[in-house]
Amino acid sequence: MKSTKRMSEAGNVAVLFVGLMIALCLWPVQESMSAGSSGSTNSKPGANADTGRSIFNGKGLCYYCHGMDGDVDKRPQLAPDTAAFIAELDPKPADLRSRKGLRLQSDRARARIIREGHLGTGMFPETTMTDQDLKDTLAYLALLRKQGYPSKRIRP
Repeated sequence: MKSTKRMSEAGNVAVLFVGLMIALCLWPVQESMSAGSSGSTNSKPGANADTGRSIFNGKGLCYYCHGMDGDVDKRPQLAPDTAAFIAELDPKPADLRSRKGLRLQSDRARARIIREGHLGTGMFPETTMTDQDLKDTLAYLALLRKQGYPSKRIRP
């Protein structure tokens, strides 16, 4: 009886989380560029990493699990049930600034995971991004991989 109740509660939390993700994806992109950001950073023709940054940290909700600007130590304040759900993910969300832990080696593979989700993880399909949003986000992810972490900071 207790295990059925726990499964039901876990299902409710998952449904709540998915509903929250969908609702928040419908909000307009919040243009919140930091003061240190400088102009357009293009890694591919027709792609804008600065726009990708605002998508990553806003419309795409990537920062919920991967942290602001891909820094897993800088996750936003979340509702307690959402934070608990993310904390219990196994495997943990990828550290997008650490090349060691990244498995996907091409933009094609990254685009597929973003669009379709990642089975067996907490990464749900992202169906609200336009093709341009996706290109811009991939350009931003390339920038994160290139920048990595400052040398003083030790990452796994």
